[in-house]
Amino acid sequence: MANVVVVGSQWGDEGKGKIVDWLSERADVVVRFQGGHNAGHTLVIDGTTYKLSLLPSGIVRPGKTSIIGNGVVLDPWALGEEIERLAAQGVEVTPDNLQIAANCSLILPIHSELDASREDAADGATIGTTRRGIGPAYEDKVGRRAIRLCDLAEPERLEERLDALLPHHDALRLGLGRQPVDRAKLRAALEQVAPKVLPFAANVWRTLRDAQRRNRKILFEGAQGLMLDVDHGTYPYVTSSHTVAGQAAAGAGVGPRALDYVLGITKAYTTRVGEGPFPTELADHIGQGLGERGHEFGTVTGRSRRCGWFDTVMVRQAITIGGITGIALTKLDILDGMDELQVCVGYKLGRQTLDYFPAAAAEQAAIEPIYETLEGWQQSTEGARSWAELPATAIKYIRRLEELIGAPVALLSTSPEREDTILVRDPFR
Repeated sequence: MANVVVVGSQWGDEGKGKIVDWLSERADVVVRFQGGHNAGHTLVIDGTTYKLSLLPSGIVRPGKTSIIGNGVVLDPWALGEEIERLAAQGVEVTPDNLQIAANCSLILPIHSELDASREDAADGATIGTTRRGIGPAYEDKVGRRAIRLCDLAEPERLEERLDALLPHHDALRLGLGRQPVDRAKLRAALEQVAPKVLPFAANVWRTLRDAQRRNRKILFEGAQGLMLDVDHGTYPYVTSSHTVAGQAAAGAGVGPRALDYVLGITKAYTTRVGEGPFPTELADHIGQGLGERGHEFGTVTGRSRRCGWFDTVMVRQAITIGGITGIALTKLDILDGMDELQVCVGYKLGRQTLDYFPAAAAEQAAIEPIYETLEGWQQSTEGARSWAELPATAIKYIRRLEELIGAPVALLSTSPEREDTILVRDPFR
């Protein structure tokens, strides 16, 4: 049996929730390995909708072990709220079905405050963060001044960590016109939340080691998309973690040989939330129509997504950098009824023609898409569960995408319903 890594191959919001849910039914262990509660998955199971921001998707299925890895930054208060929401829907979350890496770095209220203050002070040049403190928490982690989950169990150690953390934040807050951190209030909040989250703390690398020895199927669940990777994305309009498949090993505590199959979730068109370059963006009725039919609003923020044509250059680059084995093509049905479809096959940069997405921000902003026109289809693909139910022109569109991106379609999604999925290759086999 193979272990599977799921990553987004665009700018996130590719429809990972449904695919991850579909895979989690087949997995024994589901692991989040990066990001925080700034990204969301929407799952629809037996008519019930679950909105998850931090918890792995396996948590809504009995008999699964869910793990939040060390590569995640954890807001313990947001975790508590999410657990309460699920409890109201009949899903019980206990240390028997959820483990959190003891060495996981925490997101504190001062991180979200700093995040918001920076965005407010940006004077129009914002990054477009979710203001949830993800970036500042990762900064403290890399700066070796973070408070980790295990620190909550040691009062003396916690005092030392506050000594390391607060002078840095006080200096930043002073520059942003904010008052110094109320240390006593923060310490009291941490003491209050500690007994709620510490029971979940574990050496998750040992759990994963044991699962591998027992040939358990492990699903590594990524957040955001590869083009939001802090190194390989549209910097600085990126997230603060690595969204590539290789991060699954570092962010969970397993060796790279544990990663057998990488599935890249890929929308049949392109969307983006927030600021940053978007070569194929459609600021017209076509883009508006894609957004309306696709219900393109963020799970976490509710922000409307920018929409555009499929960019094969960007996805091909994501497949190469991300080590993607095959893709799950989602939201094909949103393209139903269109006479023709445009697909980006290259970029113009001045007099140059590029077959790659450039690294420099100025070049990213200046490139213009080169399009290939493909025939659309009028028949409905919604709910199709076999190739025989798809229009011939829709199949041609899929096959052309496969040629241009250099990866096969392993799964095809034709509606938000989990069973409306065409399986070409089971990633776990």
